[in-house]
This record gives sequence, structure tokens and C-alpha cells, in this order.
Amino acid sequence: MTNKFVSSVEEAVADIFDGATVLVSGFGLAGQPIELLNALATQGARDLTVVCNNSGSGDEGLARLIRLGRVRRLIASFPRGAEAMAFEEAYARNALEFECVPQGTLAERLHAAGAGLGGFFTPTGYGTALAEGKETRVIDGRGYVFEAPLHGDFALVKAQAADRWGNLVYRKAGRNFGPPMCTAARTAIVQVAHAVPLGELDPEHIVTPSIFVQRVVVLEGASTTAREAA
Repeated sequence: MTNKFVSSVEEAVADIFDGATVLVSGFGLAGQPIELLNALATQGARDLTVVCNNSGSGDEGLARLIRLGRVRRLIASFPRGAEAMAFEEAYARNALEFECVPQGTLAERLHAAGAGLGGFFTPTGYGTALAEGKETRVIDGRGYVFEAPLHGDFALVKAQAADRWGNLVYRKAGRNFGPPMCTAARTAIVQVAHAVPLGELDPEHIVTPSIFVQRVVVLEGASTTAREAA
């Protein structure tokens, strides 16, 4: 019987290995899986490549990973957000590589990975430093830059609720990059606030189908326990 619930955040991230590429959902702190990231910081994996819209805030979650020196490379759109001291300090001392990717391009590179595409051409960044070293073309008189898909070994994602198969629904803006990251990663690990019995989620409301999810951990606020939902 399929049951993708695991008992703890520690178990959920236990096999993330040194050098892994980790996709992290979140727009600012909205939808960022803080508890999974904190567990990863404790787990100890290093030399990580992290793909996220931003670089975390304060000293929790992604910011903690950066401050501990676990992130070798960050691929992001807005690394210098509120209280992004960890990123700024690491980048200033050359302890962290950074690739700036425009937000829409970031989303589409994730979509391309999940859809099995080899990449796409976009006008965003054409004629700027962001296009350096990339293939460019002029199509119908307009310049385009070729962008490659962004694959992940793991995705750490925050959703609102899941059933034991791993079908997901999200809460409002917390959805953001979660769905494409689940499709772009080999292993999608999701933290949710609620476990629901199988069949309770309206199929029309399921945003991420279970086929794209490998593990789910239920945190405080769950409407039922993982065992009850199974």
C-alpha cells in the first residue's frame, strides 16, 4: 500500500548527499520549507548547489545553510532580500558562487526540466551580462538567449496538505515555485501542515499529482496524523 509519509524531517532529508543540487521553494519566506532546511543543516550535507528565488532571511532555513558554509553555489533571482546577511557575507568573502537568473527565466528553466525539454530561447537578458557564454539568436528581428533546464537531485517544498499517495494542495502565494520544482527533481521532499485521508482532496484542486512526490512529512497543525491518514 503506497504511503509516502515519513516520520520526521530528519528522516526526510537523511539521504541528501554532498554535492547535491537542491531545489528550494519559496518567494521570500512564503512557501519556503524552513523546517526541512533546518534539518538539512543539522544533517551536514555540504558543497550543495541550491536553486531558490532568494537566499533566505535571518539565521533560519536557507540562510542557516549558507552561514554554515554548506552551500557552494546559489542560483537565484533575488539574493539580497530583507535580512539576507548570510548571503551578503558569504559572497563578499568569495565563499559562495552565485548565478543570477531572472525570475521568469528561473521558473521556465524548472518547467523545462520537468517537461523533459532541452531548453528554450527567451528575450530576457539578451544583450546583457546575463547572456555571456550562452547561445544567442535573432528570430524575426528580435534577440534571444538560450537557457538550459534546471534539474535537481532533490526538491525541498512546502505545501498545505497531502494524502498518503503524495497528492498536494498549496496555500495561496505559498504555492509559487513548488509545483515546477517537484517535477524537476529526482526526489521531491515535501513538508505539509495537514495530512488528509485518501480521497478527501478534490481532484480538481490537486496542484501537484502524487507521481511527482517521493516523501511527505507532516508538521504541527496537521488535521490528522500520518498514521490516521494511511
